[in-house]
Amino acid sequence: MPDLTEAVVLVTGANGGIGTQFVRQALERGASKVYASARNPREWNDDRIVALTLDVTDPASIRAAAETAKDVTVLINNAGASVSTAGILEHTDEEIRSNIETNLVGPLLLSRAFAPILSAHKNAALINIHSALSWYATAGIYSATKAALWSTTNSLRLELAPAGVHVVGVHVGWVDTAMAAHTDAPKTDPADLVAAVFDA
Repeated sequence: MPDLTEAVVLVTGANGGIGTQFVRQALERGASKVYASARNPREWNDDRIVALTLDVTDPASIRAAAETAKDVTVLINNAGASVSTAGILEHTDEEIRSNIETNLVGPLLLSRAFAPILSAHKNAALINIHSALSWYATAGIYSATKAALWSTTNSLRLELAPAGVHVVGVHVGWVDTAMAAHTDAPKTDPADLVAAVFDA
């Protein structure tokens, strides 16, 4: 990962456990500003954090974010949706569409919108949060969308390499967040996960 000193970071899904850690640790590692985005952004009480309204399933919202945050040097596509059942044949139409729009289309459209902005900066980076379930078809449409995001990240890495943008795909297992509250499996602390990403 490039040095975050004076970086300007945009985090999607910043209200959640992983997103919140990305916001906090980016500042601890020297970022000068963090856009903490969510559909309904929270208050942060820190002048270095800009609460940004962003719905990753809405192309107009994505365009507005790119227009507002023209100084971004690190984009972190963290926002994600999950499913209530593992079987892909059991998902509702809404779950299927929501997972595709949130886990795949949103990060791709955000990456495309911010590609010119990132390409204009030295030490720019794009981080996409995948899942270990990308490798296993045990979570239905969630697995499918995360596998597709993994492939998309590889394509972005190739296309942004000439501009010097560092592209990272993060395959996470169970993390101790609300999304994983249903399982008793061992979970990684969000702070440890984010530290490992930034230290990579």
